[in-house]
Formats: sequence, structure tokens, C-alpha cells
Amino acid sequence: MPKDTSIKSILIIGSGPIIIGQACEFDYAGSQAALSLKDEGITVSIINSNPATIMTDKVIADHVYLLPLTCESIEKILQEQQIDAVLPTMGGQTALNLCIEASERGLWEKYDVKVIGVDIAAIEKTENREAFRQLMVDIGVGVAKSKIANSFLEGKEAAQEIGFPLVIRPSYTLGGKGAGFVHRKEEFDAALSRGLQASPTHEVLVEQAVLGWKEYELELLRDGNDNVIIICSIENFDPMGIHTGDSITVAPAMTLSDRCYQSMRNQAIKMMRAIGKFAGGCNVQFSVNPADEEIIAIEINPRVSRSSALASKATGYPIAKIAAKLAIGYNLDEIENQITKTTSAYFEPTLDYVIVKIPRWNFDKFKGANRQLGLQMKSVGEVMGIGRSFIEALQKACQSLEINRAGLGADGRQSRNLEEIMYSLEHPSWDRLFHIYDALSLGVPIESVRKVTKIDRWFLNQIADVVNLENELRRYSLNNIPEDFFFTLKQKGFSDTQIAYILGNVTEEDVYQRRKALGINRVYKMVDTCAAEFPAKTPYYYSTYEGENESVVSDKKKIIVLGSGPNRIGQGIEFDYSCVHGLLAAKESGFEAIMINCNPETVSTDFNMADKLYFEPVYWEHVREIIELEKPYGVIVQLGGQTALKMAEKMHQHGIRIIGTSFNDMDVAEDRGRFSDLLKDLNIPYPKYGVAESAEEALEVAHEVGYPVLVRPSYVLGGQGMSIVINDEDLEKAVVSLLKNLPGNRVLIDHFLDRAAEAETDSISDGEDVHIIGMMEHIEPAGIHSGDSYSVLPPFDLSDSAIQQMEEYTAKIANALNVRGLLNIQFAIKDDKVYVIEANPRASRTVPFIAKAYDVPYINIAAKVMLGVNKLKDFTIERKLWGYAIKEPVFSFDKFPEVNKELGPEMKSTGEAIRFIPNLQDPYFRALYKEKSMYLSR
Repeated sequence: MPKDTSIKSILIIGSGPIIIGQACEFDYAGSQAALSLKDEGITVSIINSNPATIMTDKVIADHVYLLPLTCESIEKILQEQQIDAVLPTMGGQTALNLCIEASERGLWEKYDVKVIGVDIAAIEKTENREAFRQLMVDIGVGVAKSKIANSFLEGKEAAQEIGFPLVIRPSYTLGGKGAGFVHRKEEFDAALSRGLQASPTHEVLVEQAVLGWKEYELELLRDGNDNVIIICSIENFDPMGIHTGDSITVAPAMTLSDRCYQSMRNQAIKMMRAIGKFAGGCNVQFSVNPADEEIIAIEINPRVSRSSALASKATGYPIAKIAAKLAIGYNLDEIENQITKTTSAYFEPTLDYVIVKIPRWNFDKFKGANRQLGLQMKSVGEVMGIGRSFIEALQKACQSLEINRAGLGADGRQSRNLEEIMYSLEHPSWDRLFHIYDALSLGVPIESVRKVTKIDRWFLNQIADVVNLENELRRYSLNNIPEDFFFTLKQKGFSDTQIAYILGNVTEEDVYQRRKALGINRVYKMVDTCAAEFPAKTPYYYSTYEGENESVVSDKKKIIVLGSGPNRIGQGIEFDYSCVHGLLAAKESGFEAIMINCNPETVSTDFNMADKLYFEPVYWEHVREIIELEKPYGVIVQLGGQTALKMAEKMHQHGIRIIGTSFNDMDVAEDRGRFSDLLKDLNIPYPKYGVAESAEEALEVAHEVGYPVLVRPSYVLGGQGMSIVINDEDLEKAVVSLLKNLPGNRVLIDHFLDRAAEAETDSISDGEDVHIIGMMEHIEPAGIHSGDSYSVLPPFDLSDSAIQQMEEYTAKIANALNVRGLLNIQFAIKDDKVYVIEANPRASRTVPFIAKAYDVPYINIAAKVMLGVNKLKDFTIERKLWGYAIKEPVFSFDKFPEVNKELGPEMKSTGEAIRFIPNLQDPYFRALYKEKSMYLSR
């Protein structure tokens, strides 16, 4: 049927701040859904408290409410706007839970609002573990043996009946919170208590553990006519026992027999139809016994999930966009296929390539954390590699992770400790994939690896092929590698760096020049969803080594925007927000805007955002060859955080134009030593400092500048490796640890201004004028990373003198660094004297917060200034903040209960929220200010 014409205004509920288990994939889904609904002439309102996302930007929705995700906020919107329907399926578990609470309070009924895209009764059936289990039994779908427990006694009885090993799954939780395996009777009581406490309804499912079984996911869409299509099959490389958010996943499924796949399809469709009559998206997870292909259902999510973003990017099928249109009444055959533009959306994508997703962890931020992976998700982001084979996609994903790996192995970071490797295979953590390679390269039999990991032998054979290719390569020197073998190595995803490492005595550049001489060039294939059966219009590409290049280069003036890679603590979604605005500004300025990024969760990798999207690692070899192909006017590195910035030196060396601030000026700011020398020349106060390359030098510097001192490496983001020390013994430990983990780096030792206030400015400079877009004061004192501090905009108790000094120093530094674009400066204020701590001539995590608080598109303005198409005087800037805005950091410490939660110079927060208060007498602010006093009295 056609769309429901009674729906003229829709409220989309967002997912709130980024936390582990619920990240920027919902920003992508919500943004895509909002744009899809606006295309239909529907007025879209969004509620979300996250200022760092593009979802809460005016380019996405008609009305944006940056409010706490509560029923009180929902009612405020319903009173202000005539809302006809609410779409709660784009904001993860947070949105669904809020929708249920609003329904229970009668808000939807009171304001005559339809719930679309999901049936509330369906949510109850899927989230309540016992209701889900019983429904599966009723429709004939297999489930693991289990019992529900609402008390400690019921849990003990269930365990006795089912037997060990067991898994405990709390109801109504996200990211596997509170879930865990119980292998022995002695561990059960503590695990049961954890599960009951984690569930908001004090309910757990005590279930038979199917450890070692294979895990699969299917992404489904259904319309109002009950037509169901399968968008994508996803196979977990890791067997059951590891949360799917922490698993390496592969699409399409690689080791599934056709008989088993057809059975799984039928069961998934039956499950979706059984949970309620609604039109929209659904994610179903299954487990398969590798011995006899018995299938059991794990869970069903009647909403856009983490995997939906992955499936959308993997197939090119925009799941959230189509799901939004289905929710307002369209059927699949009435919606245009976004890829071909000539067929309908009622089709199942066909892939002639392979995608591999690898999660990204940040255990380095949580010292002492239990790093073993299990049912509770611990990763903070993910990357995706696309290739013509599994191994090519896997190597590209490894290069995308930004953990200094040049691929799966052969890069000097391999382990040779067999005992450590075998322990890792049995107790999976973030590095098990690399240890599988290490084990096979040391000669451990494939069957031995399979027995201990339970990973399907097909995947292990693929990794063994990589080891065999390396051994064969060692027979040659660079100048006598046969051309066909060289070509095979590149087809298998080997980077030039890996080949150079294996050959020895040659550089990455040598390998690059040799293969170019042989005519072995990367080509680009289109992600077209239909295996080239129909002509595709999508400008969405990945690289491989074959004959035909499908990326046609235009004669337009081009700008490449470098993305920020995987989300991690210290570099999150705010940089993707900046990249999206960089693309929009380039397009508005008449350039062809090209995006390079490898993060499947983000809006920047939506093929509708850029004129051309290269889903490739933000890794020098890949970036260089795209630049050589496209020959852009210039590359923007200021918006992609440290990921993009790290590439500036290579670009500078190769004569590639960097848009905005030059490499040399950025390097002055990044190199703490050079920057302090600049401050000295400008007569700007800064903490006494020194540079050391050994523990002995560090002690001399510390004695000269005076304890306490702040110890840190150069060129870091998110305060990584920073610590405050108060004596020689602690200093030695800190410096030795840093130099061990960052060989070749220098250590900066600054006198730490104890009990100083901290503040920061963000500004834009066009080379003539400097405009301070925001000045924020931190609630916490200096010593706590700015990303972990509550920031208040504008300052709440700085003197006029301190504000004047900050304004003066901002202008001086911007001019001295020849800044073109954005600049963030951190200050410490003690006894009304302002000291400069650091300056970053790039987009910072606070710019989106300022832009949302003042309702000014600052990134867009900065990008146009960087591109040289506008000066600051060309813009009329009207700020709209009446009162104060507070940036609230959000943490995911619940995932790591064993770690020290005390805050310090190294950032630990995973996301942020924004809160507006009218004045400083607001009770919320008074409580925060009291907390500041507590910090100062410690």
C-alpha cells in the first residue's frame, strides 16, 4: 500500500551518549531514517542528548531536541509539536526502553501518537527471555535448554536441572551486560547475583551453554504486506561464547551449507512474523552445531541493530532508510532501489566480494581490566575491510585498526612465545587473531589450533595460506619476484610494508616502486548490491587487484576528506561529525567531495554523503594510491582526528597539498618541545618543561622543573600514556613504561600546576582574523583530561583578566602557527595567571558541542575557510545560547568493574551528553560545583 498520509510529523528517539554496546551505528541509522522521512515531506523531530553526532544537527532534522532521554522530555516535545507518530527503532535499546516506559505511562495514547516500525508487544516478547523461549517452542524453532529465574533460589534450581556449563543472560540489558558463562558449580552463585542485579526486572535466563557452536546473524526487512527479504547473512569467525560485538564477523557467510542456510532463512522469517505485525527491520541471531548443523535461535531484535549498519555498508542496501519508509506504510515493491535507480527495493542483495569486520578495543585505557572476551561486550569501535577474497578483506581490516599492524602478520610485531600464544588461543582477547597467525607460522598444526579455538577449519586454512605465501616469498629478492607471484601477494592483501619486511633490507617505497614498474596497480570496484547484474549508480568503491578499474575519474576539481578510522576512547564520533560537515562544505563550494574511511558505523561512510566514497583503510599505501588516481586539488586532514593528522607528514614529503594549516605549523603544535619554544618566543606563560630520551635524563629534568610533574609522550591523542608523578621512583617507572611502548619517542616532562583551574578555547582563523567560537571552563581542576571533565560554556567563574589573557593568547598562537581553520587551546589558570598547556590546530572533540550549544554550523564555516573560498568576515554569526551549556562525559566502567575508576590525565570516557541550564543557581550545576570542591580538597 502507499504511505500513510495521516502521518505528517514523526518523532525519532535517539540513543543518547556513546557507551560500550551502543555506539555511533545508531547515529548512522537515525540520520538515514530522518533524511528518508524528510524526502517524503514529513516533518521530523529528533530527541537525543548527544551533541557529538550528525544526527543532532539541523542538516538532518526539522526540530532537534538536545534533552535528556526521559519521559518528561518526551512529554515536553509532544506539548510543543503536533507529533503523529514515534519511530523508536533507530536508537538502540535506549530508545526502545524509553518507548515502552512512555507507553506504560500512557503518553502515546494521551497525545494520540502512533508507535511505528515496531509492535510494543513484540519488544516484550523479544526482551523477556522466558517469553521469547516459549514463543520459539510454540512455533517450532529450536532453542537451548533453559529456565527463567527471578530469585536466587529459582536460579539454583534451574542450574541443578540443566547442568553445567551454563550461561546466564539478564533480561532487558544492552551489550550483554551482566551475562556470563559458568563452567563450574563453585562459580555459579557470584555469576547469578551479577545477572540478577544487572537486569532492571531482576530476571535472568539460566541456559545451556553451546560453547564451540558456530554463530550467525541474518538482517531482515518486512513490509505491511508481510513480504520479508534477507538483506545479509553474517558469520562470526569466533564461535559461540564471545559477544557478537566483540567477534570478528564475515559477510556473506563462508562456511554455511545451502541446506542449513535455507533452513535458517525459513526460521528467521517465521520468527519475525511470530513476534508481531509490524513493518521494519529485524536482526536474528542463530547458533549452529558444527557436527550435525542443528540450528537454535539465540535472540531476535525487532529494531535496527549494531549489525544493521555493518550489513548496510557491506551490501550497499540502506537498511535504515528503507525501514523508515516501510514504517510509514510503503511496501518494498513501491520503493526505489537506491543503487540501480531502475529496480525496486524488493530484492535481496548479491555480493561478489567479501567483507570482514574486526572490533577495536581500548584495554590500554583500563589498566588491570580483565581482557578475556565473553558474553559482555568490551570493544569500543570497529573497522571493515572489503576484498575479493576473505584473506584480502581480513588483511585490509587489520591495516585499518590503527594498532601499528601492516596486515595480519609479517610486520615485526609477531609473538614467538609459544606458551603465551597457546594461552591466548584458549583465552580469547583482542589479539587472538594475530596469535592464530603466530601459532601457524611457528608450525603448530591447524587441527591443534582448531581444537583449542573451535574456529572453523576453513578460516584457519585461509590464514595458513598467508603463512605459506610468506615462506615462498622468502626464496626471492625484490628484483626477481615473478610478476604473477607478486600479483598474487597483492591479491591476498599483503601491504608493501609486509613484503619489505619479509624480504629484508628493502623499504616500503622500494617495494612500491618495483610493483609500479611491473604494472601491478590497485583497481577500484563498485559496491553495487547486485553483482553487476544491473547497472549501478552508486559512487561507492573498494580496491583490489584485477583487470578493470570501475572508478571513473571526473575532470572536476576534487577535495579528499580523510576519515577518523575506528572509534576509540579519545577519538570518537565527534570527528566523524566534522568529516561529514567537511564533505558538505566542499560540495557547497563547488568541489567534488571524496571520502576515505573504513568505519562501518559512521555517517561519513554512507554512500549518499560524499560525491564518491572509498571504503578503504586510512593507511598510507591505500590513501596514496587513491590520491594518485583522483589527483585532487587538496586533502583535508584537520577533521579526522589523529588518524588523518598522522598522514600529514607523508603527504608533505610527497608534495600533496594539505588544505588549511600546513604540515610544518601543525608539527610545531604537535611536537611538545617545539611548541614550548614557540610560547617562549611569544612571551606566553607555560609550565616549565623538559624533554628526555631516557630515565636518567627524565630525573634531571624533573629536578629542574620541580615535582609534581606531568609525564607524556609527543604526538598522542586522548592523553594516552600521560601520568602525574610526585617522586623519582614513580617517574622512573613511568618513563621506562612509555619508552618501552613507544620506542623512538621522546618523553615530555612538564611541571604540573597543582590545584589550577582548567579552561579551553576553540577558534577559527582565516589567516587575518581569529574568531573564538567558544570558551569553556572545566568543573574539575587541571590534572583530569579535558575529555573526562564537565565543561561549562561560557565560563562560570573566571575573572575578566583571565578571560582577556585567554583571548589574547588564542589570537597570538593562531597567528604564529599560521592557522587556516580550527584551533583548540587548553589553559591552566592559577592565581589569576593563565598558562598554555597545549594547542591543537585541528577539529577538537568540543567543536560539535559548541556548534550545538550556540546553534551555529562552525565546522562548515571552518571548512570553507580552510578551502579558501570564504573569509570569516563573509559570515554573519548569530549565537542563540541563553544561559549555560554543560558537556557531561559518560563512562562505561560497568564493563570493567575491576579497574581503577579515578580520573586523571589519560582520557577514559566513551561519550558525552549536553545539558542546558538557565543560570548558575540551577540545582544540577550547584551539585557539580560541590563536586569540584571535593576534587580540590583531596
